Amino acid sequence: MVATGLDMLLRDTGRFRNRKIGLIVNQTSVTPELQYSWNLLKEKGLHLQRIFSPEHGLFATEQDQIAVEYQPELGCELVSLYGDSFNSLLPDGSFFDNLDLILFDIQDVGSRYYTYVNTLALFMEALSGKATEIMVLDRPNPLGGAIVEGPLLDMAFRSFVGIFPVPVRHGLTAGELALLYREFKQLDVNLTVMTMEGWRRTMLFPETGLPWIPPSPNMPTFATAEVYPGMCLFEGLNASEGRGTTTPFQLSGAPFINPAEAAAQCRQYGLEGVLFRPTWFKPTFHKFCGEVTGGIWLHVTDHTRFRSFATGVAMTAALQELYGDHLRFLNGVYEFNDTIPAFDLLAGNSSIRTAILEGVETRSLLSSWQHDEEYFHVIKQNFHLYD
Repeated sequence: MVATGLDMLLRDTGRFRNRKIGLIVNQTSVTPELQYSWNLLKEKGLHLQRIFSPEHGLFATEQDQIAVEYQPELGCELVSLYGDSFNSLLPDGSFFDNLDLILFDIQDVGSRYYTYVNTLALFMEALSGKATEIMVLDRPNPLGGAIVEGPLLDMAFRSFVGIFPVPVRHGLTAGELALLYREFKQLDVNLTVMTMEGWRRTMLFPETGLPWIPPSPNMPTFATAEVYPGMCLFEGLNASEGRGTTTPFQLSGAPFINPAEAAAQCRQYGLEGVLFRPTWFKPTFHKFCGEVTGGIWLHVTDHTRFRSFATGVAMTAALQELYGDHLRFLNGVYEFNDTIPAFDLLAGNSSIRTAILEGVETRSLLSSWQHDEEYFHVIKQNFHLYD
């Protein structure tokens, strides 16, 4: 079984006994025995001053893009890092009062969109030039550390769903991302990483022996995380990404879709490691709540060949080709940004959406970010902490 950064810290807490500690955590900050970090640190006599919770709240009680207001009583100050404005994401200088060590311990899912590591990046920027130490208690990248997929972020599209200059599937742990960001932004930050024991880059989450704790309300299983790098793109469409069902992101669709027709179109692109099953569903909340909806259920058949981002782009292209009179790329406010379409913020550029609308041949489009992948494969090795 992999020993996480939290496990490693708990083996030797004595050197932290005189530190004034803040935690950036949620319900995934647990040991293999499912004990919460904040309880264990208190039991070991550490001075826990303040807890910071990310998007969704400490126990992931809130849906996406919902300000976190309710917080449970834990016997110390609890601060939400996700409110009703972009400024609520930025750590206030007073947050660091009486702290000399901040521990980050949240399970990431291996996609550039996922906001927990973006909270880490914003904390690092706020701490630049200060003496306060920030330590990442590293955890596995559920998608492994070998495969890279998707285009690099165009920094003109930087947002809370795109802060790191990495591809959509980056193949780095939270600790490795922190090291990359420190160099990229040239931050003067007192950063350390408590590394794991036993994790290898080829490991997918089921191989770690660790329990899967849903890190957010719509990330119930590893299977969800595996398809998420591509299917999160549907958040930028007037098509459901499966929220309001028990299998979000694996399931997607819209009332205007003919499931058999859409699945047949997707199969023409030669995507490997995945099967497209036509189906119907009825969301209980979010898009098309209470409506019978036609769509597709993704079944991953080969973890090594499946490319989630390419699949999400191909499925979007299929819907545009078949239902261009109905499909829309959404405008409006998305993660506090009201000037750039959500699809572009997620893709990290506008070229993919433009190519789909212009009818660029799909197989050609799916190869358009190959250079970015090859480039990042080389760059990322400078920040590897594990074999």
